[in-house]
Amino acid sequence: MTIAPTRRSIERWPGLDIIPSGPRAAVSARIARRLFEAAVSRLDVTVVVGDETFGRGGPVAVVHRPEEFFARLGRHQLIGLGEAYLTGAWDAEDLGAFFTVLAAEVSDLVPQSLQRLRAMVVARPPRFHRNTEDNTRDNIAHHYDLSNDLFEEFLDSTLSYSSALFPSEVVDRGDHWVATTPYDVPVAADLADAQAAKIERLLDEAGVGEGTRVLEIGSGWGELAIRAAQRGATVRTITLSTEQKALADQRITAARLSDRVSVDLCDYRAVTGTYDAVVSVEMIEAVGWEYWQTYFETLDRVLAPGGRVAIQAITMPHDRMLATKRTYTWINKYIFPGGFLPSVEAIDQITRDHTGLRLTGRLSMGAHYAETLRLWDETFLAASERVIDLGFDERFLRMWHFYLEYSRGGFASGYLDVNQLTFTRER
Repeated sequence: MTIAPTRRSIERWPGLDIIPSGPRAAVSARIARRLFEAAVSRLDVTVVVGDETFGRGGPVAVVHRPEEFFARLGRHQLIGLGEAYLTGAWDAEDLGAFFTVLAAEVSDLVPQSLQRLRAMVVARPPRFHRNTEDNTRDNIAHHYDLSNDLFEEFLDSTLSYSSALFPSEVVDRGDHWVATTPYDVPVAADLADAQAAKIERLLDEAGVGEGTRVLEIGSGWGELAIRAAQRGATVRTITLSTEQKALADQRITAARLSDRVSVDLCDYRAVTGTYDAVVSVEMIEAVGWEYWQTYFETLDRVLAPGGRVAIQAITMPHDRMLATKRTYTWINKYIFPGGFLPSVEAIDQITRDHTGLRLTGRLSMGAHYAETLRLWDETFLAASERVIDLGFDERFLRMWHFYLEYSRGGFASGYLDVNQLTFTRER
């Protein structure tokens, strides 16, 4: 689906009207054009730029305004690529499929000789995005406090905003398990059951049952806390999103579980108490690499003897994590300020070096996130008119379509993964 930006949306995002210009922009645009055309020419894509076509055939992208496209790409790299999409300078028939091809070759899109200059070119994250205790609430609010009504438009009835786990084969890879491609192509009606399966498996890994004291870091809209309480556990769930807390409280009350579940506005660093199980779903991505050690030291501090930790984490390859950890990205600027993805290796190393926790179980399920994102995006696009009625504009629609499909390409290509990780304390 193509969503054309209108004058109304342009006026609400004034910074996007500034197209890089001047001698420096002209030089960087020429370099970007040569690199871009050389890169896509060897990929299984079809890219139309004016009267020329590049690529070996595959998902189609059309550059409508080449001068603007390469000016943005040259000056702001991947941020510029995303901003050029927001302004309508380029489009793709199947955005997720196009990004899947690019993500599979991301390490080699720019010649290795030029990658050494990366530190001189890419933007650094602004200091106010660093996830200090003072900044974190604003970073979380930027995304999660947009509108509960918005999220209800494209999430399933569980309001789970993380990867689902569809029925599939699970293969033993020796050091971890892999949930392979779902047996059937999932449809929207499958999503609620698959989200429930994801949550129940995580609770099983954490050993949650009758009488268990549970801490959840990152409440979402309360589904995991509700399911843990239904097992007979006592749950404290924490969040920094006022919107999420309000709706989570409503859902917990409706489930008649208020005596078992408390939802607190609290930074994870301020948590007190002792818990038999600590669970967290796709929250570590918002911690920031500077605070991963603090995060896991907190989990270790509050875990009772004999307790278990189970988290779900989006991860990236370790070498790419090291190469990009100080890079300001399009996702940071428009979607998740302060966010950054760890590698499994980094998590394992930090817990070994700084805590008594040891990684004892891992299920990789990246193929399931690709399907989850596809279903979210299809539902989001189908709800475009209702999203506009909520007060959002056409450019916001393009932004979120880009975000969801950009992410889908990462998982579909295998560049990104999502894992359920289980930790026990070393005896």
